[in-house]
Amino acid sequence: MLLCASVPEYPVAVMLAGERAEHPVLIVDRPDRGHVIALDAAASRGGARVGQTATQALAAVPDAQIIAYDAGHGHRCWDVLLDAFDALTPLIEDARPGLAYLDMRGIPGDASAWVAHARAIAQAHKLPLRVGFGANKFGAYAATWIGDGALPEAGQEARALAPLPLDVLGLDPAVLQRLHLLGIATLGELARLPHGPFVRRFGAQARRWHECARGIDRTPFLPRGHAMTIEAALFGEGHAEEEAQVFFALRTLLARVCADLAACGKRGGALHVDIELDTGERLSLEVALATPTADERTMLDLVRAKLEGTRFLAPIVGVRVRVVQLEEGGEPLALFAAADIDERSVAVTLARLEAMLGEPVRRARLRAAHPLEERFLYEPFILTREELRTVPAALDTAPAPEIVPQLRLMAVREIDVRVQRGAPVFVGSPPRAVRECAGPWRIEEGWFHEPIARDEYDVVLEDGDMVRIYHQGARWYLRGAYD
Repeated sequence: MLLCASVPEYPVAVMLAGERAEHPVLIVDRPDRGHVIALDAAASRGGARVGQTATQALAAVPDAQIIAYDAGHGHRCWDVLLDAFDALTPLIEDARPGLAYLDMRGIPGDASAWVAHARAIAQAHKLPLRVGFGANKFGAYAATWIGDGALPEAGQEARALAPLPLDVLGLDPAVLQRLHLLGIATLGELARLPHGPFVRRFGAQARRWHECARGIDRTPFLPRGHAMTIEAALFGEGHAEEEAQVFFALRTLLARVCADLAACGKRGGALHVDIELDTGERLSLEVALATPTADERTMLDLVRAKLEGTRFLAPIVGVRVRVVQLEEGGEPLALFAAADIDERSVAVTLARLEAMLGEPVRRARLRAAHPLEERFLYEPFILTREELRTVPAALDTAPAPEIVPQLRLMAVREIDVRVQRGAPVFVGSPPRAVRECAGPWRIEEGWFHEPIARDEYDVVLEDGDMVRIYHQGARWYLRGAYD
């Protein structure tokens, strides 16, 4: 059984912090020229709506109080409330600020006791709370619309949901209007529609709407993770001016960090190293580990490689090391380790390259695109675990490489092309017949100043040559040939 904990109009509730508003309240996304993201019942009755500008909302509700939403404060308050809900159950899904699902299976007590406990927690944090129960997430959320603390009878969920308005589905206003024009205003009326024709008319997303209207929700329950940071720091009266002193401090800190990881049964996926100078300046380094580890030597080698070539303008007076991206378990071991790539060597090499270049190491990837400039892209070079596992096997069993023709660009020159039914049939002088033709592909460039548009073709000529030609205006040009 799932318990849905909903804070109605969460931005309003968290910004008021339990205080009673004397005027209608409008929550906007920013102080100047903001849009309404939430409003209380009084403002809604006055005609204000979410999405309006503050000026439009004030025209409908002149005496409204406008409050700019502090998203950081809202997230922090919500995280504190979720942490407090751990007293009810450790399995909590954070759907969004103001909406959470609690898995109550195996938890002692009954629904009334759980509701009383949840309300007490919310009241302690000065937040209003509505609670509902259901066999799935949508059923539990819809139960909060039926009534606070509602618990539909098992097997009768569809009947209990039938009177609810379509607003509970959170549909786009345009879709909601289309359904209202068809005379569909409640979940019961939606559930009675034939499934196939309804999905074909409204698209694939309509499948979930129809299932939810019948009390079916296949969305999996995803419990939130609990953050943990392991860190160690050295700050003292003296300072370090030599490289050996810095690395000795780092080795000491990493030994403490790895001991804490071992005690918790964790592995770290990345390091944050903060170095404070005598001038008050602070340098922060992000060190990604090849694979999550709790090995002190591996971490030290990566930090040393990252610091190679770094020059400090003042003595170092403090160092802090934090380990993040924690995972469960010990060190992963391969069954046939001799054929595996040395992950630590790869990570150290990348860190040294980044230290020398002063920027992340990148690699090029090919992608399907007709314009030459868009056929490749650069991305950070990160050797994933899947690549580490598959590279040796690929070397042993790789098929013969496929030969792909490469386009060799040439000096653009005008050529003669004879066209029939909109496609080139003869190219060049003397004319050579076109055996195969691919295209056209429309290329548009320079649209900020003088727009240029052309249609490009790849053609195979009668003598076997493959060339790229393009048509611009009334003329044809040769762009390149394939090798």
